[in-house]
Amino acid sequence: MLEVGAKAPDFTLPDKDKHMVSLSDFAGKKVVLYFYPKDNTPGCTKQACAFAKGYEEFQKRNVEVIGISKDSILSHTRFIDKYSIPFILLSDPELTAIQAYGVWQEKKLYGKTSMGVVRTTFIIDETGHIEKIMPKVKPDTNAAEILEYLSK
Repeated sequence: MLEVGAKAPDFTLPDKDKHMVSLSDFAGKKVVLYFYPKDNTPGCTKQACAFAKGYEEFQKRNVEVIGISKDSILSHTRFIDKYSIPFILLSDPELTAIQAYGVWQEKKLYGKTSMGVVRTTFIIDETGHIEKIMPKVKPDTNAAEILEYLSK
């Protein structure tokens, strides 16, 4: 499991326009990197919309927001268009970044056990190190909690 202070694993994944985006592209800038289970589900929609609502505040603080799930590029495109999401969503169907960040875990739902993405947010500092890890975040309050943290 990753720890605060560790170098954040770099990755290169496609965005909705099939442009390859790497974490290292944002060197010198703070990054809020959040992993979520699935586009267009109630919790993930609440989380994305909350980040979208606060996106201007993140930008004022020179902070980039990036969401990653294992959904396809097409799924991300539809999700972005439907909810006017202004930040980057990356597609990770091979679980490259998802596994590198340790968020692919066993989950239990209604007594059934399966593997899936555990909703987790990482704040990565300007030098590419993990500044804060927020495991099992609440989708509707995650963005506000991060903005509050960044205001300190």
